[in-house]
Amino acid sequence: MESATSEEPFSEKAYGFDLYYNDGPPTLVPSTWSKNYGIGLYGRIGLQCYNLQKGTNLKCKRLEKHSTKDTSFFSLYITLEATDPATGSVCSFQTQFGDAGRRLSLGARITWFALASRIKQIYNQPIDDVWDEDTPGINEFYKVPMPKWFSDEALEKYYVVPESELHDNDWLQLLMEVAFFSKADRCLDAYLPLELNSVVVETLEDYTTAPSEKLKADNAIFYISYKCCSDPSTPLAGDHRAVVRKTMDGKPGHMCLEVALTKEQE
Repeated sequence: MESATSEEPFSEKAYGFDLYYNDGPPTLVPSTWSKNYGIGLYGRIGLQCYNLQKGTNLKCKRLEKHSTKDTSFFSLYITLEATDPATGSVCSFQTQFGDAGRRLSLGARITWFALASRIKQIYNQPIDDVWDEDTPGINEFYKVPMPKWFSDEALEKYYVVPESELHDNDWLQLLMEVAFFSKADRCLDAYLPLELNSVVVETLEDYTTAPSEKLKADNAIFYISYKCCSDPSTPLAGDHRAVVRKTMDGKPGHMCLEVALTKEQE
């Protein structure tokens, strides 16, 4: 990493995103413009968290840089280049990703957090990267072990996403990719072609407007059926099912995604 010089405006540089502190003086996090699929996936989680909370439609253009930090769990500071399709504008986007690993007591193969999700600011503001586990905004219903699948009787109470809404939906695409990444035990070096078959949403939140608003519920469980359309000879080709739980602790830029263990992973 490059050494930071005294001439550089440190007030405009963010800890973790732009500056890395080790035992010596701070060093700059270099822009590598990597094509690492996994890091890009982590970055898009933060981007979708921002879109859901702000009502925006930013899309990831490319990954700029990242640095790592080990605390109570593995953490990444990710900077990516994002675009707004409506205006064509480009911005630098920062997100802090946290990986709490397996939580077997909850039946979760992965537990991932977005702990910061923001457009890069000229005057750097500190981030609140502490997840509020005890917030009243997350019902106890979402803190118990992960469900396996829904029953036919329960389906009447859930929102079934119409087929017309399954495609060209960045949020559902992301959830499918996160589920598949978990299914592959994080051993993916590149995106494989995936196709959504169906999505069912379970949430305690009520909406008086369109039922499709349940897709954006702060806390919800997504039952996803999808297909990996790669070469049939590859081990992961074919149909899959996944259960993904999304929660928000009420803090800006915060979101948690948990993916249930499959039968093979239990």
